[in-house]
Order: sequence, then structure tokens, then C-alpha cells
Amino acid sequence: MPKHTNRTKRWVGRVKTDSTHPPRGLFTKSARAIARSLASKRVSPKGPGSGMRMLTYFINRGGKNLSHSRRMVLERAKSLLKKRMRGRRSAMRNP
Repeated sequence: MPKHTNRTKRWVGRVKTDSTHPPRGLFTKSARAIARSLASKRVSPKGPGSGMRMLTYFINRGGKNLSHSRRMVLERAKSLLKKRMRGRRSAMRNP
């Protein structure tokens, strides 16, 4: 029996989450639209950190099936979301 029999089974296939509620087709939009939507309380009730986790999860879930251009758009959305998170943190420190 081969040592690595579970290579075809991915952990992301077993994850069941209901922490965020992205609209259908969100991840096919522009990086700016994705970041803005995932930062909103309507989509990510626990804040932009929750949206960041959903975006990372989507990228991991896509794996090798994501095209290079789509992956670049999603990575750009991550960087925009990180900027937004940093901006909120600094605004909270300096009222």
C-alpha cells in the first residue's frame, strides 16, 4: 500500500463554514469590488479579518484550478483588504 494515499483528498473539501455570507459570483469580480464587499459588515459580520479568512480559503480551495490571472486578482484583493484592516487599526489607536 502506498505511503501517501490521501494526497487526492484535500482538507478544504471537508470544511463547512457559515461565518461569512459572500454574494454569489463575488470572487469573479474585480479586486477592488471583492475587497470592499468582504470588508462590509453585511458580508463579514465579524469584520474584515473574517473576510480575509474567506478570501484565503477560496484561494486555497481553488488550488491548481485557478488560472494565473484569477489568482493575481484574488491576491490583489487580499492586499487591498490588508490595507483596509491596517487603516482601521491605526484609526482605532488614534481617536
